[in-house]
Amino acid sequence: MAGGTAPAGDAVVISAHGTEMAVGPLRPDEHGLLYEVFRRVVEKGDGFPQAPPLTRETFEEVWAGPATAAVAARVEGRLAGAYYLKPNFPGRAAHIANAGYVVSEAHRGRGVGRALVEDSIVRAPQLGYDAVQFNLVFASNPARALYEELGWREIGRVPDAVAGEDAVIYWRRVGGSLDSDGG
Repeated sequence: MAGGTAPAGDAVVISAHGTEMAVGPLRPDEHGLLYEVFRRVVEKGDGFPQAPPLTRETFEEVWAGPATAAVAARVEGRLAGAYYLKPNFPGRAAHIANAGYVVSEAHRGRGVGRALVEDSIVRAPQLGYDAVQFNLVFASNPARALYEELGWREIGRVPDAVAGEDAVIYWRRVGGSLDSDGG
């Protein structure tokens, strides 16, 4: 993460593509913008299993209700993407987080997704998590290469999970370096 100026609580990140962004907690005034980004992703069937049309209630269940943290990336002060962290399991297994990432179409391919994933690796242990698990990563999702590069390992598959497409279950230990082998 590079230097620069950003609102309090945000870190300035410059991607390998040269995109400068501020990454920090999602602000209340950004919920409407995030809803629109997430709604478009759900409508396209692009990475989340929710069925369109997306309701505000479903959006809140995913992004606000049980979330331990919701974090945004902002490019030129505008929401470019976000992620959430929340317990993947209850009780004694709540030390394993679940995360979901979304990047607006206009900001894809510019390093925003990588910045969000890397931030979640650092932030998760600060919130008491020691691992992050993804439950349903569509087999066709191009982000799989990024997850694997950053240390997630495939721990299972769900055949015909969504609309006949397989889903991959990924797990990664967090805490320590970004290049951890997950074990």
